Amino acid sequence: MPNPINQESAHSQNDGHDHGQQDTETNGVLAHWDLILALLMLATELILEFGFNYKLSNPIGFTVNSIAYLLAGRSVLNLAFRKARRGDIFNEFVLMSVATLGAFYIGEYSEGVAVMVFYQIGEWFQDSAVSRAKRNIKALLDIRPDEVTVLRNGVDQIVTPSQVSLGETIQVKPGERVALDGILVSQNASFNTAALTGESKPDTKYKDEPILAGMINLNTVAQIKVSSLFKDSKLSKILEMVQDATARKSQTQLFISRFAKVYTPIVFFLALALVALPYFFVEGYVFRDWLYRGLVFLVISCPCALVVSIPLGYFGGIGLASRNGILFKGGNFLDVMTKVNAVVMDKTGTLTKGVFKVQQVVAQSISEQELVRITAALEKNSTHPVGKAVVEYAGEDLGTLTASEVEEIAGHGLKGKVDGKQVLAGNLKLLKKFDISYPPEIEQIVYTIVVIAIDNRYAGYITIADEIKEDAAATIKAMHDLNIKTIMLSGDKQSVVDAVAKQIGIDAAYGDLLPEGKVEKVQSLKDQGLQIAFAGDGVNDAPVVAVADVGIAMGGLGSDATIETADVVIQNDQPSKIVSAIKVGKITRNIVWQNIILAMAVKIIVLALGAGGVANLWEAVIADVGVALLAILNAVRIQKISL
Repeated sequence: MPNPINQESAHSQNDGHDHGQQDTETNGVLAHWDLILALLMLATELILEFGFNYKLSNPIGFTVNSIAYLLAGRSVLNLAFRKARRGDIFNEFVLMSVATLGAFYIGEYSEGVAVMVFYQIGEWFQDSAVSRAKRNIKALLDIRPDEVTVLRNGVDQIVTPSQVSLGETIQVKPGERVALDGILVSQNASFNTAALTGESKPDTKYKDEPILAGMINLNTVAQIKVSSLFKDSKLSKILEMVQDATARKSQTQLFISRFAKVYTPIVFFLALALVALPYFFVEGYVFRDWLYRGLVFLVISCPCALVVSIPLGYFGGIGLASRNGILFKGGNFLDVMTKVNAVVMDKTGTLTKGVFKVQQVVAQSISEQELVRITAALEKNSTHPVGKAVVEYAGEDLGTLTASEVEEIAGHGLKGKVDGKQVLAGNLKLLKKFDISYPPEIEQIVYTIVVIAIDNRYAGYITIADEIKEDAAATIKAMHDLNIKTIMLSGDKQSVVDAVAKQIGIDAAYGDLLPEGKVEKVQSLKDQGLQIAFAGDGVNDAPVVAVADVGIAMGGLGSDATIETADVVIQNDQPSKIVSAIKVGKITRNIVWQNIILAMAVKIIVLALGAGGVANLWEAVIADVGVALLAILNAVRIQKISL
């Protein structure tokens, strides 16, 4: 049997019932030889009695059953004694000990053994199921290689990933898994990112693009310059996050834990009352008969099915989501997702690809080429996709031109000096802020525009277009099918936002929003009684994430801050995964409540039958263990569901 001390520690850490703490060897058949031997002894006795009509005499029967009982139940008795000595008498171990010793007291030896044997078999099965669920979650992301090839002084050396320093170059052969985050040194290479994003489609990377630990090299030897230590890789952080998620309990789990603490002492006293009170009201009171009914009551009242299957259901939900490239930071967020009736989404990078391309350059008083060069010199200091598009468009024309005294004005754009000139580049709000006039017709342009002013005079504009993601429209439709309201928020001007909203069928869209404007909009939606999920990049939109009931980060592998700030991390850029996250939450909730209803219904029925003298100890233990096993099997099936 499992080490009683270890088992006691594990159980005491989780309201008296925390399965899955033992290692795989503890759950093996050989580790349970004593339980198996007790089962064989019980089976042999029952075959002799019911198959050959041969019943062991009382001294022999007592001796044989006592040996079988101690083989099966000594760890439970030990735990019950330890807990009772500390004053903790209202727990399942004391409950089982009292019920089985009581059966021996009234001469029902085989029934006492059966209760303990089947209770322990149920515990074994539960331990195995929970351990497997936790291992499955860990295996989804614990895919870091044990060794890596690093180039040192022109020589290949095989070392452990933790021995590689920042800036060193590692070599990854076709079929090998990348061990560390880094930047691709080779010209190009294709990678399988399924373990990180849930997508099996190969992803081709080019020189100087980021490569993440966990990707599998597909076609050529790739050299990667390490940018993060082993412990700091995105994969390590995500692995820690998913493992921590199992410790964050949902409201349902917390309720069941509190319920078990109240429920167990109540059934103890009800069982005691069932034995004692009939003495005063029942004619021909027979103590043995009423004690037997009390023992049946104790056995069936054990809350194992609830206390084990419910956390197992949440483990399964977290595992199912992880396999589909969605990381929940805790079972509590699975619950929240089921209540969401409005999804608020950022536009750029969530519903659109965030890959901007310059469409048109319109200059006034200077050449188009010069306008692009000056704007690119300033935008080179920005990380915004629009700014990157301008820099990319300028290309080699930019030359050595640089900007100084660069200042970012939140929600407006950039201010700085280029070639001795004061330059402003941003949206129309920026020019309005500095009281710079501009042609009114440019307000009618639908595309995103960068408006430029040089030395406080309007100098022209550059139009930028973003591409809507392939699954954006289907995502909005799927949300509508779930009766979820869809809202889009953006810092882009209203005409751009309206055009995107119309194309994908979103319910409401608000543009021209500063970061604080997004917060105010989400708060106003919450004030209307809506349960809000906000999906964005998780970094720039951190204030909105904090206000929303659940924050969802898109493309979370690209940013440490994303992983830190969001409640749910979608590892690729597909908005359809938001719908998948909602479905996982609802699947988990349905199965958890199926288990609660099943367990309570069976227990109430058998408790009533036991109190009425209809059910015996055999039926009680079969009902208790049976409902626990059914609930566990129901919870385990979450991990097999396809989204």
